[in-house]
Order: sequence, then C-alpha cells, then structure tokens
Amino acid sequence: MSEPVAAIDCGTNTIKLLVGDPADEPDGVRRESRMIRLGQGVDATGRLSPEALERAWEAIDEFAAIIREAGVSSERIRFCATSATRDAANSGEFTAGVRARLGVDPEVLSGAEEARLAFDGAVRGLAATAAEVLAPALVVDIGGGSTELILGDGSAGPTAAHSMDIGSVRLHERHVRHDPITPEEIAAVVADIDAALDTSPVDPAVARSVLAIAGTNTTIAAGALGLQAYDRALIHGRVLAVPDVQAQVDRLLALSVAERRALGWMHPGRADVIDAGALIVSRILRRVSVDTVTVAETDILDGIAWSLVRAAIDEQTGGLRVSPPI
Repeated sequence: MSEPVAAIDCGTNTIKLLVGDPADEPDGVRRESRMIRLGQGVDATGRLSPEALERAWEAIDEFAAIIREAGVSSERIRFCATSATRDAANSGEFTAGVRARLGVDPEVLSGAEEARLAFDGAVRGLAATAAEVLAPALVVDIGGGSTELILGDGSAGPTAAHSMDIGSVRLHERHVRHDPITPEEIAAVVADIDAALDTSPVDPAVARSVLAIAGTNTTIAAGALGLQAYDRALIHGRVLAVPDVQAQVDRLLALSVAERRALGWMHPGRADVIDAGALIVSRILRRVSVDTVTVAETDILDGIAWSLVRAAIDEQTGGLRVSPPI
C-alpha cells in the first residue's frame, strides 16, 4: 500500500495517533500519544466536562497538523472513540468538534468491535517478535473507563469477548480519596473488579497464553523489568512471570502519587490512577491458569490501522479479500 493511513484511538485517559503504513514498523510509522483524561468525571456526571473537551481539542489539533503533513486523505483516516464517549450524554458535542478538525466523524465503538480491533493489533504486533501465542489466547486490554477480555486464536481471531465497565480512571474516581490509596479503598476497588469478573462470560482460566496490552499493563511491565526509563522497544514482546507482575502491583500501591511520578518509567498523567488500574491487572491474573504474561506495545490503535489497510486492499482488488501480511 503506497498511501499512508492515520489511525486515532481516543480513550478515557489517552488519545493516540498512528500515521504511516503499519506493515513498515517502525521506520514507516509515526506514533503520538497525549494524556487528555477525556473521561474525567463521566462516571459521576454522565457528561464530558468542558475542561476535558478543551484538552481533547488541543491534542486533536496537533494530530490534524501531523496528518496533513503526512499527506493522508480523509478516506484513510479512522477516528475511534471508546468508553468515555459511549457513556457521555453530550457525545454529540464531541462528534461535531472532531468533524470540524479532521473532516471525519468519530466512530463510537461497540464493545465487540473494540475487542476485535484490540485482539488484531496485539496478535499482529507480537507475530513480528516470534512470541509464542498459544490458543486460546487471552488479550487483556485495560483502559481508563473499561477493560476488555478477549479470547481467540491468532489466525482465526476472537472467539469470545467481553467489555467490562471497570477502568483505571473510572474506579479511581469512584473510590479513591487518599494518597496513597488506603486498605479500605483497595477493598472497595477490588469488590467492583471481582463483581465484574464474576459475571464475565469470558473466563481467564481457560487461556493458554495471556497477552497484556495498553498503558496500564505496559507501565507495570516497565517497572517489573527494572527499566530506568520507559522504552517501548524493551517492553514489547517481553514475557513476565505472574508473581513478578503481582509484586510490582504491590509496590505501586504502597507509593504516593508524587513517588510514582518520580519513577523514570511512569508517565505523569498516569501516576494518580494507576492504583486502580494495577488492581485490575492483579485481580485478572489471580484467575489465570498460566505462569507468565506476554506484554505487547501494539494494541487497538494498530488494529485500527490494519483495518484501514484492509479497506484499501479491498478497494484496489474490487472487494476480493486479500489479507495483509502478518
């Protein structure tokens, strides 16, 4: 494919951009990420706040300039919005703002579509590292507002998926009032997580491999690996022992927000809410039957990009399905 694509994943906490051809990673791809906390207060108010929207517009204006510079046509742009905009009563205001800046409407993904794209991005990205992905594989995607559990086969795709309304921002805002988090607050967060997992139709215990994606998982991995600074290349494809991940969760919960921000691998915009996110990781891993977890830096953003590549191939071949290389 000669024409570049632009994929945008707008989540509850982070908005991310991928511009280029995902088959030409890393040389032909530019990645950008901004912490905008779009889901600030949505769990309590049901609306996107003016402050959150302003942060979103600033980031989207930056992304629009990058997309124009790369020469991406509007037909090759896909803007996907997840949990925060699914839940907000004023999502129409968000849609209009995106359209004005990028010339495309944001897609508010269903949980099923979000899961499919996340699985595709994770598995394709790990294929390049020759990581062993045993089926059924469980992709664990922890966001700010929701968490996806996706079971599937690397070649056939997802076979079962479930989106839970538990995420790092949502649960932190709902339960945490102290710094650092108190035992009572931990118990309240854990109760919400366990209740969601107890009713999930996707059982983590059946997985033969576990793939951890998105910022909460990769940040915890950076700490478990003992990195001095966050390094995408050193994290992607690494296999971690489950007890090592659990030990890193315990260390994070004991720290204040200021102490977390002082860690070289911690993004400042994640330091306050990673307590709830880390607890989601911990409670899921308590239910798996494997001893290791594989961390992927590729996620739903890469799945969105691949969907654009497939659409371009279909256009060129008159609808005859030709899958892009894994």
